[in-house]
Amino acid sequence: MPTAAQPTGVTDPSALAELAERYGLSKSSIRPPLSSYLRELWSRRQFVVSYATARTYAMYAGARLGSIWQVLTPLLNAAVYYLAFGVLLGTKNGIDNYVAFLLTGIFVFTFTQRCMTEGSRSLALNLSLIRTLHFPRATLPLAYVMNELNQMLVSLGILLVVVGFTDGPAWRWLLVAPAMVLQLMFNIGITLVFARIGTFVSDVTQLLPFVTRTWLYASGIFFSLPAKLTEIDAPAWVVQVLAFNPISAYIDIVRRSLLEEHQANQLPHAWTIAAVWSIVMLVAGFLYFWQAEDRYGRG
Repeated sequence: MPTAAQPTGVTDPSALAELAERYGLSKSSIRPPLSSYLRELWSRRQFVVSYATARTYAMYAGARLGSIWQVLTPLLNAAVYYLAFGVLLGTKNGIDNYVAFLLTGIFVFTFTQRCMTEGSRSLALNLSLIRTLHFPRATLPLAYVMNELNQMLVSLGILLVVVGFTDGPAWRWLLVAPAMVLQLMFNIGITLVFARIGTFVSDVTQLLPFVTRTWLYASGIFFSLPAKLTEIDAPAWVVQVLAFNPISAYIDIVRRSLLEEHQANQLPHAWTIAAVWSIVMLVAGFLYFWQAEDRYGRG
């Protein structure tokens, strides 16, 4: 029997749905059409930039040296790898300007690696924000990518200084810009993929370090991949498979843009492979993430 507090027709779910539809209301968790989602995401671009800037500041706010660690961190990582692989294992033998060669591989790989690992936690670490406010959830992983892009630009500045002193500046440096754009597109796509997976499968954050470490050793960061494959007389199909590795392609096109001596040891079709990976991953990653838009923050 209806009461004054609960009149007939108001507590009935179908009646409530009809009332909401009449006044143009919709579910807050409903997945919007793709075109509307893209427009809303674009309108939040200032939030993405501001959130990324705040994360960068927060990362070094408690350190005595502050933002200087943005420069020290990539240099210290490169020094460790140079000692381990260049000196102890001798991979620098036969490679001119090995310092710049190694820095290029480490910086390019780290850009993608950190986008994946940090992006996989981007939604899980912001559940309170997701459950409180209505906004395109893709803004969070995008902000993490922008944060890593900021670090990559610092690393790239260091790399240009090193190459400038060792090889000297050249017009081919301009090719680094389209190479970075292609890698950024790839990173956005793969970050969106792992952001969705990391939200529903929390164990992926524990697995990713092992995946990326394996990827690290297979990407030709510490040695010239084409030269090494020629040295061991690898079959042609092995060369093609390893060349199809997107990170190998991005590293190769940045190295050939910066280092003159790398022009003689190029991966086949690296620019084409890099472009295809970028477009496919960006589109597929965005669609994959968008399809679960109405499920983020539940539970």
